[in-house]
Amino acid sequence: MRYPLLSALLALACAQAHGAANVDAKRITAAGSDPANWLTTGRTYHEERFSPLTAINDKTVAKLGLAWYHDFGSTIGLEATPLVADGVMYTSGVWNILHAIDAKTGKSLWSYDPQVPRHWMRYMCCGPANRGPALWRGKVFEGTIDGRLIAVDAATGKLVWSVQTTDTSKPYSITGAPRVVNGKVIIGNGGAEFGVRGYVTAYDAETGKQVWRFWIVPGNPAHGFEDKTVEMAAKTWRGEWWTYGAGGNAWDAFAHDPALNLLYIATGNGAPWSRDLRSPGGGDNLFLSSIVAVRPDTGEYVWHYQEVPGENWDYTAVQQMTLADLQIDGKQRKVLLHAPKNGFFYVIDRTNGKLISANNFVPVNWASHIDLKTGRPVELKPANSYDDKQASLVYPAHFGAHNWPPMSYSPNTGLVYIPAQETSWPYTHAKEMPPWRMNWNTAFATNAKPATEPAPPLKGYLTAWDPVKQKEAWRVDHASVWNGGTLATAGNLVFQGAADGRFVAYGADSGRKLWEMPIQTGAMAGPISYSVDGEQYVAVAAGWSGSIAIIGGMAPTHRATSRILAFKLGGTTALPPVPPMPPLAPPPQTASKEVIARGAQLYGATCRLCHGLNVESGGMTPDLRYMSAETHKAFKDIVLYGARAKDGMAPFADMFSEQDADAIHAYIIDRAHAARTGASQ
Repeated sequence: MRYPLLSALLALACAQAHGAANVDAKRITAAGSDPANWLTTGRTYHEERFSPLTAINDKTVAKLGLAWYHDFGSTIGLEATPLVADGVMYTSGVWNILHAIDAKTGKSLWSYDPQVPRHWMRYMCCGPANRGPALWRGKVFEGTIDGRLIAVDAATGKLVWSVQTTDTSKPYSITGAPRVVNGKVIIGNGGAEFGVRGYVTAYDAETGKQVWRFWIVPGNPAHGFEDKTVEMAAKTWRGEWWTYGAGGNAWDAFAHDPALNLLYIATGNGAPWSRDLRSPGGGDNLFLSSIVAVRPDTGEYVWHYQEVPGENWDYTAVQQMTLADLQIDGKQRKVLLHAPKNGFFYVIDRTNGKLISANNFVPVNWASHIDLKTGRPVELKPANSYDDKQASLVYPAHFGAHNWPPMSYSPNTGLVYIPAQETSWPYTHAKEMPPWRMNWNTAFATNAKPATEPAPPLKGYLTAWDPVKQKEAWRVDHASVWNGGTLATAGNLVFQGAADGRFVAYGADSGRKLWEMPIQTGAMAGPISYSVDGEQYVAVAAGWSGSIAIIGGMAPTHRATSRILAFKLGGTTALPPVPPMPPLAPPPQTASKEVIARGAQLYGATCRLCHGLNVESGGMTPDLRYMSAETHKAFKDIVLYGARAKDGMAPFADMFSEQDADAIHAYIIDRAHAARTGASQ
């Protein structure tokens, strides 16, 4: 259309006239026969992330080009899976701002800003990103970083209701996407490393009234148990775990089987990471690192399978679950497919939680195998006995063999496409840890001897995994770890964003690269495909994000504005140039070596979680080496007293003295001078 504003207005009018986000259980359940739309995070309740559209295929993909892009005006990363219903795209941008966009043109229809307290980023693991909204009967739902669940009118962008799902005196956050099942909005939360107790809650989609809550780990027995399930779980804990919060937070994945009427919850790691501190004397520590099946109408426990009993390495199991019906040993089985952080690929009977098979899809050294009779891992030493004296090198690391970037499953090829990686970490733990709420604490021992085993090289790759044979079908090696989520299509394609700033299409049957485009940033989120007026699009939220993106110190090419990119056959839109980095002009260094060394220690304990290891930002947050003269002058006011809290930089006067702030400043100046001269740490 020649008049883009008119096109956007017409799209909005059409949405209002025909019922925006007219989505319900019947429509999501039948999503397999509705290829034009992407109505829930995984496209269907089974979370396959598979599109039946075929216009863009292995024969035509070479003609793919950018149709449109929609900027969000910030380099803060994006992790959302956009949703599309009847020609309108709904997504969350930076700082939880919801957007409705014309899915054909990329023009804005409305936006809603929930005005999150940006300083809350201090109480979050890995940035303020959000994995997207949910749709149901004319409403758009989103969880916010400060723990609210909001419902917005899909036609107008006006707030309908808002409920606080968490205790705001504790460092809970929400980054995951809600799911709506049987008229109930399902949402979890994060914050294990800050000392909270995980749970999942269901709210009535019409009113926001709480319907049920499922507690993932037990609380203090002296206060009584919420139900028999929590009482049962408490028998698997020792000591005074509740003083640490204990974790288990379900911060990402859910799946639903309408036929079985089961909701599957994927749960998180323990807090602190070390089982010896958290639960001295042992115990499986239910329901950490588990898949739990409950009734979606009541939250009633049905079954669980625990992937890492007595979780010990931040091996969350919150990575995407996919439901499929597979022919295994001559029998049709209803299965749940899972590739969590711990490096094993699980095939589980989703009717009863019994393990069918498991095999490692990356090298692991924490366990030799999964015992199929007991369903339990056979752990190896020294990976399970790290302490405060000697570090133990364990792989995968807490970054995971597969983290939150979603995998996809193609029923056409029978393969699962996993953004896999090989990582390791020297684990240690302190002998004692006081409960330290509202602050990051994994109980690492800082003075332990380094691991004796050399760390293997980091590797990242796209692996096509056969869940029946439990073996790799093909692999595409990447330049680095931390690559994006995947989309499989009936056009025999797999789409994935790469950490080096490309969006790529591969042959789903072979892994052969068929098309790529530089997109100026990493795209970690899961891509989608949809159609408008009979024309197929592939879209992805592009914006470098996540734990490695923040602390890894990636190249400054990851500086493009975060945006939605939509591609179609014959697309001719070009991206604007990447804004240049500011000048590197630090003030003279006046501090002593001792002060700089103290600043390095303080920075490493706190600041690196957002601004990068060795002051080398990945682009998602400001690279402090490039601070302006004005920022240098105001450094203490910013760090201690919240001069830029509205921009996300929380005050730290409760942790640092003015002398501490001066030492951190001196260290940052030192790193800036090193960057100017090309020196390394």
